[in-house]
Amino acid sequence: MKLTDNVLRSFRVAKVFRENSDKINCFDFSSNGETIISSSDDDSLVLYDCQEGKPKRTLYSKKYGVDLIRYTHAANTVVYSSNKIDDTIRYLSLHDNKYIRYFPGHSKRVTSLSMSPVDDTFISGSLDKTIRLWDLRSPNCQGLMHLQGKPVCSFDPEGLIFAAGINSEMVKLYDLRSFDKGPFATFKLQYDRTCEWTGLKFSNDGKLILLSTNGGAVRLLDAFKGAVLHSFGGYNNSKGVALEASFTPDSQFIMIGSEDGKIHVWNAESGLKVALLDGKHTGPVTCLQFNPKFMTFASACSNMAFWLPTIDD
Repeated sequence: MKLTDNVLRSFRVAKVFRENSDKINCFDFSSNGETIISSSDDDSLVLYDCQEGKPKRTLYSKKYGVDLIRYTHAANTVVYSSNKIDDTIRYLSLHDNKYIRYFPGHSKRVTSLSMSPVDDTFISGSLDKTIRLWDLRSPNCQGLMHLQGKPVCSFDPEGLIFAAGINSEMVKLYDLRSFDKGPFATFKLQYDRTCEWTGLKFSNDGKLILLSTNGGAVRLLDAFKGAVLHSFGGYNNSKGVALEASFTPDSQFIMIGSEDGKIHVWNAESGLKVALLDGKHTGPVTCLQFNPKFMTFASACSNMAFWLPTIDD
């Protein structure tokens, strides 16, 4: 089944889960699309089975809190950042709920965490104005970049380069093998003082970069030339909440939630809005991602919603 405007308009909430007592700050699909793991401000990690459509188990990180949760390539393992006590990144085995390794180094809150799509490398960006490069097999930082401002960062789909959005005004592209030589491309954008960049993502085809913000617009960039292709707005975000914007897996559509619980969808090429979906969320939709393998997506406030299409186009 192919994603079209009509299929997207037909999506409805199939299930709502109320496992959390505070907002879900992040979630991640496994690469096979079969499970989701979420992290919440209530210090819990909830694992969901996407095929059966139900929560499987809940783990807690009471002491350190949990944010920016990411699956690694090893089965049943995740990395996540702390939002209490310290700014260490933790590598957890879900199988026996034991820490495999800690990654200390950042001196302020970690705001970005991106796992390489091809190996055990990951990068983290922090309010301490650094990006650190790590390998899951070693607690030692493999690379350190001092920046001029707060970063958001992400690997490209090939895992060969990574992008850093710095100070909400420029995007720098680095070659992973020679990042210490500095960026091979820098794109300066017009600064918008009404909002800050809160996330950066590549489309699966590697051609586009999406910048999430805590304001009323997200930006779509040409990943090669740095030109702003579209600025998507018209969704409600009056309280400066960091709302996660996402691509659909085919790179054709952009989605974002809003503070009133609705989901807005645009065509990436034309920039036109194609759907407005009501998620019946009780608070701002802070997290939103499409399943990488199946025709379903998830959105979250303090509740988690699974969506399914109601037509077969």
